[in-house]
Amino acid sequence: MNKVKEDLKREIGVFGLSANIVNIIVGAGIFVLPAILAEIMGAASIIAYLFCGFLLSLIMLCFAEAGSRVTTTGGGFAYVETAFGAFPGFLVAIFAITGCVMADAAISNALVNVLGHAFPVFKTGWVRILFLLIVFAGLAAINVAGVKQGMGLVKINTVAKLTPLLLLILIGFKDVSVANFQWDYTPTLQQFGEASLILFFAFQGGDVGLNVGGEIKDPKRTVPRAIFIGIGFVLVLYILIQTVSQGVLGNQLAGFKEAPLAQVGKVVFGPIGFTIVLIGTGISMFGTLSGQILNNPRVLFALANDKVVPVKALAAIHPENKTPYISIVVYAAIGFILASIGGFKQLAVIASASMLLMYLGVVLSVIKLRRMQPDDTTAFRIPGGMAVPLLAAITILFFLFNLTNFEKVGLLIFIGVLSIIYVAIKWFERSNTGSRQGSGDF
Repeated sequence: MNKVKEDLKREIGVFGLSANIVNIIVGAGIFVLPAILAEIMGAASIIAYLFCGFLLSLIMLCFAEAGSRVTTTGGGFAYVETAFGAFPGFLVAIFAITGCVMADAAISNALVNVLGHAFPVFKTGWVRILFLLIVFAGLAAINVAGVKQGMGLVKINTVAKLTPLLLLILIGFKDVSVANFQWDYTPTLQQFGEASLILFFAFQGGDVGLNVGGEIKDPKRTVPRAIFIGIGFVLVLYILIQTVSQGVLGNQLAGFKEAPLAQVGKVVFGPIGFTIVLIGTGISMFGTLSGQILNNPRVLFALANDKVVPVKALAAIHPENKTPYISIVVYAAIGFILASIGGFKQLAVIASASMLLMYLGVVLSVIKLRRMQPDDTTAFRIPGGMAVPLLAAITILFFLFNLTNFEKVGLLIFIGVLSIIYVAIKWFERSNTGSRQGSGDF
């Protein structure tokens, strides 16, 4: 497929891309995750982190190789489209956008709820809507102004959200009890699969940080390095957080499902600790939103730029700032509307599950891209031949197997609807082409 030339500025380096990946992954989930994992697997939950981290590393290795071979904007969509064509690329892009925009709506609502604990006025309907409008419009304006401004905000948010977590880890070790790590039972394979699936959702998002591919400096070197740094840091951070949480609260950890880290903070720092971690939760949620609105509009831009979606305006680039400003505004507007309506929990789960299919597409694209570009010696190549892509594919199928039957059916219906939409778009394009050619004969 012929690519339309992109006129974007390549200004994102290793540190910026690493911070972008960390900022996207470390969202609101880590502030509730320890209790969920403890409820399923007890003190053995740390094993799930190691297993899931290893498997995620396999998937991200595939992203690293694909990202070094396909350096245009769009992330997973660009990789799959280059390898397999427009229809698979279309499915992957919609899966990613749907999952992310639904997550953004949920996170922004959670952010309002956090503020509502401290300031009850945010529970008022019109105040809530106004706040959501300010958040989405403000983040859109910053990212329209330039990718450098957007990345600057991401770096600030990354530092701000990590500070309370790192303090909790460093100071919290003084209150850790070794006795709290004793296993009361051995988790079953079903429990292990359930925990891994939930944990995988908490880890996902690193691929979103690669959607700015058209704005990365020296992507063949920057992408692999940033992925290794970002994923490695998150894995260590998560394991340390679970270790401190389990070590401080023990069997009581599973009882604090709404705010387990805030409870850990209360034990470690005293009453003010609860407030500190609660503020950190709000900062983390805002940071995730800022990262999403920086990255995800690039997928809309890539879809329009490659004419997969026949909406030419989405491919527009700001004449001065060189940003895909229409895509940014449209994405933020959709996020605001969904956030204002609320109530998308089950749809968000289905959309998140569909991200697994996007990962599967990327893994398979690595195999295809190797055959398409056998002489590209500058690209990063995963050691071990086909072992990593195949093992990653098996891993993804393992996660899909652990979805509920309802989620599996919902995912199949979603794919069917998208397929019908894609066929309708192509039929409409052919009809318009035929009409124009026919009118030219007279």
